[in-house]
Amino acid sequence: MKAKILILAAAILIVVSCGTKKAAPATPTTPAVTETSKIIELTPELAEGKNLYENSCARCHKLYDPKKFSQEEWKPILTRMQKKAKLDDSQIASISNYITSQL
Repeated sequence: MKAKILILAAAILIVVSCGTKKAAPATPTTPAVTETSKIIELTPELAEGKNLYENSCARCHKLYDPKKFSQEEWKPILTRMQKKAKLDDSQIASISNYITSQL
């Protein structure tokens, strides 16, 4: 009986921890600061990419700073993660555009 309760508790814990995060409303005026201290306003498309990046990618692992990898290094990473995160082509393009804008 104890084993069944422990298994049930573990299953519930796994299901709850894998749930999706609720997205905060994206605002097109969200600024991002670059290394040169210039403020870049995110367009609605880039804000959507940022939102997708933060919510889709952070479900499974920590978020990497977009500057950690070059644009060429990001391409295979995003391609591989697209399948795992079950993102369609337009969503991955939006994430890619956001990451490219931060480089």
